Amino acid sequence: MRAPTDCGQSELAAQTKQTRKVGNDCKDSAGFPSKWHTSLKASMHATLQLLTKTNFPPLRRRAVETLQVNLGYRCNQSCVHCHVNAGPNRTEEMSPETVDMLIAHLDANPEVRTLDLTGGAPELNPHFCRLVVAARARGVKVIDRCNLTILEEPGQENLAEFLAAHHVEIVASMPCYLEDNVDKQRGKGVFDASIRGLQQLNALGYGQPGSGLVLDLVYNPQGANLPPPQEALEAEYKRHLMSHFGVVFNQLFTLANMPIQRFGSTLVSKGEFNTYMQLLRSAHREANLDNVMCRNTLSVDWQGYLYDCDFNQQLGLPIRQDGHPRIHISALEANQLDDHAVRIADHCFGCTAGQGSSCGGALSNVPASADMRQSV
Repeated sequence: MRAPTDCGQSELAAQTKQTRKVGNDCKDSAGFPSKWHTSLKASMHATLQLLTKTNFPPLRRRAVETLQVNLGYRCNQSCVHCHVNAGPNRTEEMSPETVDMLIAHLDANPEVRTLDLTGGAPELNPHFCRLVVAARARGVKVIDRCNLTILEEPGQENLAEFLAAHHVEIVASMPCYLEDNVDKQRGKGVFDASIRGLQQLNALGYGQPGSGLVLDLVYNPQGANLPPPQEALEAEYKRHLMSHFGVVFNQLFTLANMPIQRFGSTLVSKGEFNTYMQLLRSAHREANLDNVMCRNTLSVDWQGYLYDCDFNQQLGLPIRQDGHPRIHISALEANQLDDHAVRIADHCFGCTAGQGSSCGGALSNVPASADMRQSV
């Protein structure tokens, strides 16, 4: 059975703005001054107080295998689904000293085999390339969570070649294979720029059989719905992108939207927050608990402080231990967090609902039923 022709997405009234320049004088594609993005943050609804009371099952950490590092919140886009509330005017950025601490941690902890770089647009951090080179020299797999349009930003002309030369795996945002749906979620012109980015990466060998250069795509629903079945949607993506644009890729990851930050605020504004939370709770599957990413992934914020996951980072829920309100990467010792309790709240149901959701896509091949995937 073919996946829906709208990528399984419902229409979302709130639209996003893509910024074509990064800087204090930047303008988005509609001509609004960059302060539009700042005022968006100021008017956001906080959601943490709506999530702290929970009956989500307790979880405990395992050995850390992946460091997921947020290099900063600056981005050349502002997307409605963004759980980081990233944008062009965000100034938070990892310092060179903290980057050095990350490299030292990799040296001291060879069991960490994957460095997952995210943001914002992680490539905008001036120390991005140095960190990539250092990790690859140590045999650590590096993942770049790339929004594709960054490849066309001034100063990033050689980015694609750099990533290929160092065999960096790319996980690229592509919330639909249809132009209208992508531009509604991420901004006018983003779809065309994303296709050009994919074609550029394909030309370098990314996604091509036998190249060893991995290119995965990420799908997010536009509205308050769970993702459709990952396997079927991946097949439809591959068919459409190949037949229309000659684009190939390795895997599609379907991710549920988290009810936090910009997306959570949108739900509150539209009166859909409680309904969406009920959808997540009702679709919870115990079998997904064993594979949630917080069990073997450690999230590091731009200042070097530690969290169980990127979502807890954005909610301000750091890892606490032995009376310390938070832990810094420079103070973390080997195996210190093994069997440590995960900080949970109601948003955790977003990772276990239906087929499950993680930074590596679905956790199982058992999606929620069609009537359960929609909340409104």
